[in-house]
Amino acid sequence: MDHKLCQSINMGKLLSKILGNKEMRILMLGLDAAGKTTILYKLKLGQSVTTIPTVGFNVETVSYKNVKFNVWDVGGQDKIRPLWRHYYNGTQGLIFVVDCADLDRIDEARTELHRIVNDREMKDALILIFANKQDLPDALKPHDVQERLHLTKLRDRNCHVNPDHEIYTYKRK
Repeated sequence: MDHKLCQSINMGKLLSKILGNKEMRILMLGLDAAGKTTILYKLKLGQSVTTIPTVGFNVETVSYKNVKFNVWDVGGQDKIRPLWRHYYNGTQGLIFVVDCADLDRIDEARTELHRIVNDREMKDALILIFANKQDLPDALKPHDVQERLHLTKLRDRNCHVNPDHEIYTYKRK
């Protein structure tokens, strides 16, 4: 192989290490109809798309600055939820999507969230609670979501509640 080509390849690898190019595995979970797939494709494409209920999963890579996020959006129907644990291995971040207008199921969302974050395979994962559908009447505000999900009981975990409009404001590459 040409000496200059080898130097270029090695320099590229070195720059990658120095600049911190990295990939992260993100798991996006939440009850059915919370808006997970809509959020995924809004992040990926920068626009809203029509979705259907996810049976199984969708996976997309979303780049932000020097990080590639491999986002796994897994269906949230109650019959699929027992399968969520099969996606935990290697997960570095959890985005848990909550439908803030679905007040009848907020307790169910809390139960599922606590089940996920208390699993030993998720002990090191970063946690973002995505407070979705804030624009709907009577939707819970982020501080109400924090309270209703009993996030203070997860005191050894760093959980952040994000209102839905904030995630759409980042600049895509």
